[in-house]
Parts: sequence; structure tokens; C-alpha cells
Amino acid sequence: MFTLGLVVQPEHTYEVSVYNIPEHTVGDYRIVKKIAIPGCHDKIMKHSQKCRENGSLWVPGMSSHASLDRIQKLLFIVVSFKTSEYSERYDVSLKSPGVFSSETVLKENQTFINVTFGLHAPHCKIVIKIQPFFKQCNNDCWSAEQSFDYCFFYTRTSIAKMVFGCAMAGACMVYFLLRTCATCFHPISQESESMPQSADNGTPESTPMAKQKRLLIIYSLDHPLYKNIVLKLCSFLMAKCGTEVVLDMLDSTRLGVVGGLQWLEWHKQQIEKSSDKILILCSRGVQAKWSAMCTGKEVQLREDVYSTVGDMLIPALCLMVPEFVKSPSFEKYIVAYFDSVSTEDDVPSPFNMTVRYKLMKQFEELFFRILDSEKYEMGRVNRIKGLSEEDYHLCPTGGALRKAIEDFHAYQMEHPQWFEEELIENAEMDSDSDFVSLCQNEASQIVSNLAPEATTLLISEQQEHLSVKI
Repeated sequence: MFTLGLVVQPEHTYEVSVYNIPEHTVGDYRIVKKIAIPGCHDKIMKHSQKCRENGSLWVPGMSSHASLDRIQKLLFIVVSFKTSEYSERYDVSLKSPGVFSSETVLKENQTFINVTFGLHAPHCKIVIKIQPFFKQCNNDCWSAEQSFDYCFFYTRTSIAKMVFGCAMAGACMVYFLLRTCATCFHPISQESESMPQSADNGTPESTPMAKQKRLLIIYSLDHPLYKNIVLKLCSFLMAKCGTEVVLDMLDSTRLGVVGGLQWLEWHKQQIEKSSDKILILCSRGVQAKWSAMCTGKEVQLREDVYSTVGDMLIPALCLMVPEFVKSPSFEKYIVAYFDSVSTEDDVPSPFNMTVRYKLMKQFEELFFRILDSEKYEMGRVNRIKGLSEEDYHLCPTGGALRKAIEDFHAYQMEHPQWFEEELIENAEMDSDSDFVSLCQNEASQIVSNLAPEATTLLISEQQEHLSVKI
């Protein structure tokens, strides 16, 4: 008995002949047998090196996500898939009746790739195909193909429009029916300190509140519990205050399509054209990242890595801090921090010359700022029921917000080094990046280059908001 090893190819048939030397003169001692080698789909063969280089172990895990841009009337489809060790190039195509679009992408050490397509016309059933180029099969490799049905997306959009239209009509009817109950919607006027009067017994204002405002929130992902505070604050602003909130975590689909910097720039431009505001929530992470920008370092937190959108704070600071110190745009920015889990030391130096609101102690004052109104006016103090530190938690969203603040405060007491534990690394920033270089330059010069006129303006603005007019 003997064994002979040979290199064979999958899906080939080999004929093996065995006979004795010298051959016997009597009888047939030759043994002939045909051996068929299974293909790479075989559970044993697929682990061979030859089959692995043909993509036998590649599981693309294909998925797609869609979002509709009503302004440009485009349906954006983001195709996601896993790469293989043995393929450096992929053709990703999208096919529908009358439509064909294809993109070639390179792996470039990525384990996961996103490819974005934009369609002008509505299409329901779309076939997405991913054609890899493996080392062995090259242009003749098997491809992953999957059909997706987006009909529900258009149906859902149409239904959403109908629901929204009905809701708006109903809201208008309720508004006019409840005009007589002005205390539900209007600030309550309270007499000045010389003539004290209970806020509950004050005379309602005859002028209704301004229309709904939009608020872009900039923050740092310091900790999962702090992220929960930010989300609960958004719920409180939307449900109790009727404010439209713009937050990266709530718009991850569009952000993933257009990119973080473009997303920030677009919203910043929209706010500059309106009376809407930008709220900067200061915390340990905000101060640490600002200080790191000034020194050319990078601060990375665990939540930045886990987040699908990554760190949005540093791009926001690079875009907004230079504008913050300019008088025309100064009123667009509001600086605040949660004093139970942060301190005034967490406010970066460019923001030290403006009003810094303590939440939730000064939330009512902050909301008046959002509305472009004054809490303190000649002879009276305006109030909004349910927004003070004493009663904001009485509504469901306010109660959830207070609990989130208390949970993070308790965690900080038990873990004094919590922020250091969230830090991953402090690495040198890439000096070849134009954007990073711009950020470093702005961060190092923004405070020293403040003109005396700008300083005077900031101080006067601070005094204006803090003074009580009698």
C-alpha cells in the first residue's frame, strides 16, 4: 500500500492507473479508476487555498438603505457589503427597468464598503449586483445578486404626507379653538420685584408665541449616559417646547449619504438664513477636544468609535468657532452645559465671553433666547409654565430628562476617573490633512485675534441678557 499526493483542480476529473513493474504476463493486473474532484461549493473543498482564492468563503452580507431627498427629488440608495481577503476590486451595479448604474470600488484595507446611488425617477423593484475580482477566477468569478423592493418606501412617504397634512389641519383647528385658553401657549406676565405677583395668577399676554423654531445641537459623545441626556433633552424640546431639533443621531441616514462636513455646512447655512439657533452643549469632551485642537493632538472617545456617524464635534468647531466671534452671527449661537454633570470649566475659551446657561436651572432663560424674546422686560418678568427648574420634570419627557441627568451624576460619583476611562488614545493629528491644518490654525489663533471691538460686543451682549429691566 502506498500514497501519492498530487495537486488537483476543483471540478476536474482525473484518471488514475496503477500497475506492477515488471508487468505480469498472465492476466490483467492494471487498475484504472476515474476520480471526480468536487467544486468549491463542497463543504471540504471550499476550505482549500485554491477555492478560498476563488471566493468560496466570501459572505457579502449585502444590505441597502434608502432615503428620499424631496428637494432634489432623488432617491438615494446606499449599498453595504463585506469585502474578502482575496479580492481588491468590486463592481457594484444597480439595475431596474430602463435604469442601469455601476460603480467600481477598491477595498483599500476596508472590511466594509458603502456605495451610494442616486435615482431621479421612482423605482420599486431594483436588482443590486456585486461582482468581485478574485485572484484565481479574475473576470469570471461568481457574483452576489439580490432584489430589493422599495414600493413600501414610496407608499410610506405618501401616507406620511397625508398624515402630516391631516395633523397640520387638526393643529390649526385646535389652535383657533383654544385661543381663549392662552395660558396653554403664551408666556405669563409677572409684575416686577416692586410689585410681586404669583406666576400662576399672572395676566396672560395677548400676543402669541413666535412660530416654531429650529435648533441645531452640537455636543460631544462623552459617555453612553451623557448621550442619553442629549437624546432626552431633544425629546423635551420637541414634545414640551414645540422646537424642531436637528441632531446627527436623529438624521444618520442623510448624514451617511452626504457626509458629516457637508451635513453640518448645509444646516449652518439654513440657520444663517433664518432666525433659528445653534446650541453648543459643553462638557468634558468638548473642552478636551478643543484643547487638543490647539496643541495639534487628537482626543478619541469610545462613543466616537462606536457611533455610526463618528465624532461630529471637531468639524463643527472648525466651521462655527470662527463665525461665533463675528457680530452678525453671534446671536445665532447659544452656549450651555448641564451643571449636575459638567462645570463652567468645560466651556472652551472662545465661549467664555458670552452667556453660559446652566441646565436645567436656566432652561427657561435659554428657551426665551431660542424664541428671540426677553424674560425680563420693563416692569415685569415673563414666565413660561412648565420650564422652570422646579417643574420641568412634571411632564413625561421632562421626568425622563431629569432621571437621565441623575443617572449620569450618580455614575460620576462612583467613577471619579470616568472620563479618563473613556479615552482611547491621544495621537498626533495628520499634518497632511488640509482640513485638520485649518482646524489647528483656527484653534490656535481664534482667542488671540479677537479684536477689541468684538470683545466689547460680546461683553455688552452678555450684560444685555443678564440684566433685569425695571
